Amino acid sequence: MTSPFLGEFLGTMTLIVLGDGVVAGALLKRSKGEGAGWIAITAGWAFGVLAGIFVATATGSPDAHLNPAVTVAGAVGSGDFSKLWVYIPAQMLGAFAGAAIVWLHYLPHWAATPEPDLKLACFCTGPAIRDAKANWTSEIIATFFLILTISALVTNTLGASGAIPRGVAPYMVGMLVWGIGLSLGGTTGYAINPARDLGPRIAHAVLPIAGKGSSDWGYALVPVGGPVIGAVLAGLLVRALGI
Repeated sequence: MTSPFLGEFLGTMTLIVLGDGVVAGALLKRSKGEGAGWIAITAGWAFGVLAGIFVATATGSPDAHLNPAVTVAGAVGSGDFSKLWVYIPAQMLGAFAGAAIVWLHYLPHWAATPEPDLKLACFCTGPAIRDAKANWTSEIIATFFLILTISALVTNTLGASGAIPRGVAPYMVGMLVWGIGLSLGGTTGYAINPARDLGPRIAHAVLPIAGKGSSDWGYALVPVGGPVIGAVLAGLLVRALGI
């Protein structure tokens, strides 16, 4: 019953349940985690990545990309684009499903929270300072270093030296995402994953969330396009370096 599509779907869904879930817990009124802050949010996303990887690998996707940017970078680096048509739809659907579960989990808290912008932040990213060039640049840079470091990690795990035990790799990817959030996430909320942003943004738009406002579609291209550009650039570098 397992398959790469199912693995990417369930893994990405798990990522979003824990990732958007920690944001909701920190922002929504009368949550016991209200006010937990940026450290808790970045840690929650890191643990969400770790959990998502384990779920994906157990249910049929040993690649456990959970992110169209990772899938695109892998295609550019290897020249094999066949996984795009399976992984990316699964990731998008999984992200939407995960966001819907977060909405259900925190159901009474939406009405208790008067600020529409806080509700939107529980689903998708937004810039700290709205400046198109700077926002695009932030997403490109953060995703570039995500892909470059993952590629180095895979080389050290699966390469000839095998310097990093394979079982440790998911924990290191989680730590990498935590580090990116802490170091580079303050500008745009570090989408670094088109599915992570677009799937939940669509969920925000269609779900009957009490007192919600705009889904901010004017910004939506940045957390989708920026990570793709960063992924392509990193994939080209990885291919040129042979790592």
